[in-house]
Amino acid sequence: MYHAHFGLDEAPFSITPNPAFFYSGNTRGAILDALLYSVIHGEGIIKVTGEVGSGKTMLCRMLESQLPPHIEVIYLVNPSLAPDEVLFAIAGELNLASGGKRADEVLRLLHGDLIDKHAAGRQVVLLVEEAQAMPLATLEQIRLLTNLETAHHKLLQIVLFGQPELDASLNLPEMRQLKERITHSFAVPLMAPELVPEFLACRLGAAGHRGAALFDAEAVRQLAAVSRGIVRRINILADKAMLAAFADDAAVVGAKHVRAAIGDSAFGRPARPARRRVAAAALGALLLAGAAAWAWLPAAPAPAAARARVQPLQACLDASRAWLAGAPAQHLALQIMVLPSSDRAGLNNFLRDTGDAIGLQQVHAYPLRLDGAAHTAIVYGSFRTRAQAEAVQALLSEQGPYRPRIVDVAAIRAEVAASGAGPLW
Repeated sequence: MYHAHFGLDEAPFSITPNPAFFYSGNTRGAILDALLYSVIHGEGIIKVTGEVGSGKTMLCRMLESQLPPHIEVIYLVNPSLAPDEVLFAIAGELNLASGGKRADEVLRLLHGDLIDKHAAGRQVVLLVEEAQAMPLATLEQIRLLTNLETAHHKLLQIVLFGQPELDASLNLPEMRQLKERITHSFAVPLMAPELVPEFLACRLGAAGHRGAALFDAEAVRQLAAVSRGIVRRINILADKAMLAAFADDAAVVGAKHVRAAIGDSAFGRPARPARRRVAAAALGALLLAGAAAWAWLPAAPAPAAARARVQPLQACLDASRAWLAGAPAQHLALQIMVLPSSDRAGLNNFLRDTGDAIGLQQVHAYPLRLDGAAHTAIVYGSFRTRAQAEAVQALLSEQGPYRPRIVDVAAIRAEVAASGAGPLW
């Protein structure tokens, strides 16, 4: 709508990943170069992690677009597949006739096809998106696919793209074999505030803009502050701000236009870190608005009319020890938050918000270690069946920009043991 007004050929801030709009700053160009090198040389499993909206999918599309012609790219975009279903999905991506076959037959078919491609000088790379939401058994099946090899070469190269929760899965004791197969790990950083002007100029230039900056300094400052470095948010806010400037018949996007965009966005108020606020709000919306339809969901008490500014973390840890000691090992919970244990303010704020919305009777906290550092995980519920957990997982995914990980009590106990925390934490 505003393209002609600003002299643009197309929309500059679409959230659909388009390689023509790739911004190579903020280490993204370096990560892409390293990904290309690692895939071309077939160096084991590669892992790319980053927060929601940080640009992982753009890197994935850029990787595909720049790989040489002899490398065939296939995708695995459904993270909830069962282990055997993964084999059929990969066979389908390779156009193999797998109908009516058993899983072991599909595996042999896949192996033979990969050997034929290798003999013809071709290479296959599997790009796995949303890997943090994969069941652990499916991740293990992915690892087993790396056993398809010749004496000198892997027949299938694998790149895992996921949110930081993927690291939590890989740090579980039962995932150590997969973790050992990962030869390269890359973390996509959030956008530094001082790079936002350059990022905006890059996107606008790719859309056809020539001339002076279209966003004034205060507008850029507000964009950087409210987006908190999340690229998808920068794009959403910039697009809405340009629309507001167009409606105002302004030649430059100013602070008032960004404020209008902020007011029109769900993440517009820069208070606590967005992940904590969204997670608490999603739980509250789910349990207070709609979850009463399921009799097996824990009841949500009405929030107190007024709450003292208590520090609920220690109380939650104390209660969680008793829950973890007595809950059946096969019961399931949803991991809704992992924060460094040193961020006690953040943990207390999240638990306070959640307590205001639904109470903390079904919210549990426990220690774990990620990359050697002490963290605290927050989980919700104690579900008897996977169907129950997946139903709530799906509803929470609709309420917020992340997908909680399903974890069983046995795995939680293993995480606590692996953290080195004593019996009293």
